[in-house]
Amino acid sequence: MDFRHEWKIEISAADLLAVRSRLRVLMEPDEHAVNGRYRIRSLYFDTPTDKALREKLDGVNRREKFRVRYYNGDTGFISLEKKSKLNGLSSKEAVQITAEQAREIAAGNIPQLQENAPPLLRELCVKMRTQGLRPKTVVDYTREPFVYRPGNVRVTFDYGIRTGLGCTDFLNPGLVTVPAGDAPILMEVKWDAFLPDLIRDAVQLTGRRSAAFSKYAQCRIYG
Repeated sequence: MDFRHEWKIEISAADLLAVRSRLRVLMEPDEHAVNGRYRIRSLYFDTPTDKALREKLDGVNRREKFRVRYYNGDTGFISLEKKSKLNGLSSKEAVQITAEQAREIAAGNIPQLQENAPPLLRELCVKMRTQGLRPKTVVDYTREPFVYRPGNVRVTFDYGIRTGLGCTDFLNPGLVTVPAGDAPILMEVKWDAFLPDLIRDAVQLTGRRSAAFSKYAQCRIYG
């Protein structure tokens, strides 16, 4: 499992305009972006005791969370992901699953698996059985992504964060979501072994510091 460095910085609309203009000169847009952005819809999982949420809020050093997601309303490609944190570093495992598997999981059911089912899907199913892991809420937002090959750097701006409250029918295009409170604009900076100075300088903002922020936790503010 490869771990990466990660900064999460809450910024203002003015900050977004300033940093975006710098990055457009230095970095490339993500090849999957449409007009520089895309919509993300995720479904997050947790235990009956909200283990993932509580560990995030308590700053537990080693933790994980599962989610399924798709982009721009296209359910033809759905990804199951596990995000892990250890000693302040992040890693992500991902595998494509079928719409039927996603539908079963979103309903809180454990799908029937073939012998060649991906290990990550098997792990989720085991934890659904042993830990009571179940879908908790839908998280919607818009992302503007930039990439820089040296250092495998990725800078994203996430905004318009909305929650599906207790609804987990994330494959339903008519699902109603609501603003997740006073959610900020979030800038995320991720890199491998080193962060090039020109990117480090471009994302610096006076008075802004990296801090813990979770879109999942933000979208659980109503319960």
